[in-house]
Amino acid sequence: MNTVLEVDGLKKDFTNFSLKDVSFSLLEGCITGFIGVNGSGKTTTIKSILGLVLKDGGSIKLFGEEVNKKNERELKNRLGIVLDEGYFYDEMTLMEMKSIIATAYSNWDEDAFKNYIDRFDLELDQKISTLSKGMKMKYAISLALSHHPDLLIMDEPTSGLDPLVRNELMEILLEFMEEDHKSVFFSTHITSDLDKVADMLILIDNGKIVFNEAKDILLDTYGVVKGDKNLLDEDTRKLFLRLKENKYGFEGITNDKAAVHRNMKDVIIERPTIEDIMIGHVGRNENEDAF
Repeated sequence: MNTVLEVDGLKKDFTNFSLKDVSFSLLEGCITGFIGVNGSGKTTTIKSILGLVLKDGGSIKLFGEEVNKKNERELKNRLGIVLDEGYFYDEMTLMEMKSIIATAYSNWDEDAFKNYIDRFDLELDQKISTLSKGMKMKYAISLALSHHPDLLIMDEPTSGLDPLVRNELMEILLEFMEEDHKSVFFSTHITSDLDKVADMLILIDNGKIVFNEAKDILLDTYGVVKGDKNLLDEDTRKLFLRLKENKYGFEGITNDKAAVHRNMKDVIIERPTIEDIMIGHVGRNENEDAF
């Protein structure tokens, strides 16, 4: 498979936060989930990729080419962008805003745009300020997909949306991926949105990449372990990324189910969620009275 995005040694320093040698790549034909808690570096990374934040170091390649002034417009013409914070003028109508954005793309498809507007029951003469958060997100997706991008980049698109709208968005992503040579880079802290659609997962924490792995491999490798507290000792505790205990038992997250099977008898090992895996890496061990 071709590589559609390569980030190598990306650095960005702020007063209280920095990206530290962030490196990863995205493969064509995959939905890649970019996960992490709020403040972990997801938005800064995406804004650096898009040139909305000037990087302090590292390189960024889109579709095999390093982005520069000569090719920036051509390469970004192949991107669809949906940002959580929005980039619309509230006092404009949907039609007026579209007229501005459409001029940035050489392959804008007006028929595709109108089809999305009809599908989402949006009114083109409506002011953007009157839209709900869900309607704004649908409008943003309509704009992002109406020039037939090869890579769709989305930063926290489901934040603050109700489950029905979030599910509708996941269906749209799957439809988009039915076309050949398409890819999605989907940043979110709501990991349940990725359970059904993601192929790859990248976890960032405190400005550093923790892992970049196929979702199915992660779900097969990690486990949620439950058992009697008496099974815990100095050696078995080392098998867990995170451990919660009370006077009755324990619950832990491991990235080595095989070692748990070998060293701990009579435990229950359950299949984790993406959220379990994320919390295993970014959470701290706790002693709690209840789980």
